[in-house]
Amino acid sequence: MFGLILLPGLQQPLRAQAATAAKQKVIIDTDIGDDIDDAFALALALESPELDILQVNSDFGNTPLRARLLERFLHAVHREDIPVAVGGQTKAPNDLTQRRYAEEFPANDLPNRDAVQSTLDLIRKYPGEITLIGIGPYVNIGAMIDKDPETFRKLKRVVIMGGSVYVGYFNGTDADYLHPPAAQPEWNVMRDIPGAQRLFASGVPIYMMPLDATQLKLDEVKRQLLFRHDSPITDQLVLLYYQWGQLTPTLFDPMAVGYAINPELCPVTPIHIRVDDQGYTRQEPGEPNANVCLHSDSEKFFEFYMPRLLQH
Repeated sequence: MFGLILLPGLQQPLRAQAATAAKQKVIIDTDIGDDIDDAFALALALESPELDILQVNSDFGNTPLRARLLERFLHAVHREDIPVAVGGQTKAPNDLTQRRYAEEFPANDLPNRDAVQSTLDLIRKYPGEITLIGIGPYVNIGAMIDKDPETFRKLKRVVIMGGSVYVGYFNGTDADYLHPPAAQPEWNVMRDIPGAQRLFASGVPIYMMPLDATQLKLDEVKRQLLFRHDSPITDQLVLLYYQWGQLTPTLFDPMAVGYAINPELCPVTPIHIRVDDQGYTRQEPGEPNANVCLHSDSEKFFEFYMPRLLQH
């Protein structure tokens, strides 16, 4: 089901296809270390040759410890070429579930690279070329806009996992399917409402993957396929998964990475989004300020996702 099907003369392996097209410059902004979906999103980005990952930023809460987690992950998969930058520290309502994994990377070896300043420097270097993939709260993004809104507007686009337009969090009950839960404040928006408000007022093209389209369950069959694969990347996912300590991951964040690579995974609709002071992301009349995916096909997503992590 998950193998690559190659028709002679019509298709090429993923890496060969990427070699024939210009790579997309991306920066990933992540609160990796709490929920496990950030790690699965990073894995997808690393296994996608269409992307030129310029930098990965740690975001929200204990950002130096998140950066240590990123450094350990990237060293383990032999991608030390990707710089890690540390975002601004904030208060957080919970500790990192994957703290022990992060602490294995020596704190003294953590590069002194500021996420906000280095991201702005990269935007100046590549104006109009960079996609910022935001899969955490809007702490770094809000700080970038505050510091230099003109440079921030030189991003090609921002692709985010965040918000809830019509559908809230599924609770794992029959009622979710009979009567989908109503929209509610989503984690990334709630953790920094002012930062989210500044983003949606920034004028940068926004591609938004809300709860409506990102509640993608990595079931037991798919988990076992990945966890027994025994590649450097899947081995790190195994370690992080068991430290996370829950059963079935919901791959919210990988959809943002997947969309950046293949927009057909989550077709978008231009609408006007207002982030209110309670953290709701409400559709309202007005000039569209975001391209929002309101529906996705879970099977289509996993047919895209699984071969990339199983290809070698």
